[in-house]
Amino acid sequence: MAAASPATTDLADAHPDAQVCAPVFRDYGGRQAFHGPIATLKVFEDNALVRATLETPGAGRVLVVDGGGSLRCALVGGMLGELAVRNGWAGIVVNGCVRDTAELEAQDVGVKALAAHPRKSEKGLHAGHADRVVEFAGVRFRPGAWLYADADGIVVADAAIHG
Repeated sequence: MAAASPATTDLADAHPDAQVCAPVFRDYGGRQAFHGPIATLKVFEDNALVRATLETPGAGRVLVVDGGGSLRCALVGGMLGELAVRNGWAGIVVNGCVRDTAELEAQDVGVKALAAHPRKSEKGLHAGHADRVVEFAGVRFRPGAWLYADADGIVVADAAIHG
């Protein structure tokens, strides 16, 4: 089990310059509070790069997936949640949908997404990009910046601001 995450409310109060996401995400993972350095992906209705990334060591990072806000299919499901747990990812934030919500809820990983959707994504449909700055929910997510998430929301800072 990961170390307890600092409260986003406390971080936002102590660091008014930190970015705060618009309240558009729901919790789906078994770990409601999580934090870590950011790794980014930009994909659209194709989760092949998401899978490939979650197959690599997470080292406590948070995978931020900009799925373009698509509500037409899921980019993360139970099998990818298992990969995230097995490979040490702290959490996943999806600007898009997830599925297998009961499975995700039982896994020790944080997962935030816009909604649930039963349809899986297509493989090989679109190329994706890794390690780029992505922007959604009013926040710029830069690889290596820090993300803090809990039931109150998501706070992003250029460097670690806890402890």
